[in-house]
Amino acid sequence: MLELSSVVINRGGRNIVNNVSLAACTGEFIALVGPNGAGKSTLISVVAGLMKPDSGTVTLDGRSLGEFRGQNLARLRAYLPQNPFCEWPISVERLVALGLTPSLPAIGKMPEAHISRITATIEAFDLSDHRDQPATTLSGGELTRAMLARALVGDPELLFVDEPIAGLDPRHALDTIKRLRRLAETGKLVVASLHDLTLATRYATRIVAMHEGQVIADGTPGEILTPRLLYELFDVDARINGEGERAIVDFLPPD
Repeated sequence: MLELSSVVINRGGRNIVNNVSLAACTGEFIALVGPNGAGKSTLISVVAGLMKPDSGTVTLDGRSLGEFRGQNLARLRAYLPQNPFCEWPISVERLVALGLTPSLPAIGKMPEAHISRITATIEAFDLSDHRDQPATTLSGGELTRAMLARALVGDPELLFVDEPIAGLDPRHALDTIKRLRRLAETGKLVVASLHDLTLATRYATRIVAMHEGQVIADGTPGEILTPRLLYELFDVDARINGEGERAIVDFLPPD
């Protein structure tokens, strides 16, 4: 159980996250939605333990995130920022292997089980042909997939990702969003900020809508995602056709 109580993040005299309280459990795939500047990325940094609130609390199973040692927290959760980048020309294989750093032995060779896991993860993200390629030469979409592979290779219980499908082609975007849903179904907690509302509606188990740093709606896609809410969030008329995996969110041009 991850719980936020009255969390505030203030920067430059402005509350980027403003009095947010919510609880999240393993088995959920939560999509954070809202316009640019709504506070989604900042909130993900907070729940990942990378940013301390100016006020309020964040707890995991009743313990403050600040009580967890860095290595222990790193074993529990993985974080993927928006627009990830790699500055060193290491191979894709080595980049993915970095996700196992918290569980590697202090000395000696990498355990065979870890090598097998790296191989399986590279294959799962359609990166086998790039295994030995320097990560700095990947396309934007390929690097996003490699970074997500790095986040997941350690089998974290908690996964926090910021725009994980931005820049991906349709096939890999669908593959990624389905993978996030399957992770939740296996008992993980997945929190992702998403701008693709059609995919959020189809695959998230819960949507948390943010506007000006506040949570203005929280519930299942069928419960809360309405034309009225979308207009409040984005100031654009919209309609929602279908439901479940056939749902489509369509924004309408102004008259």
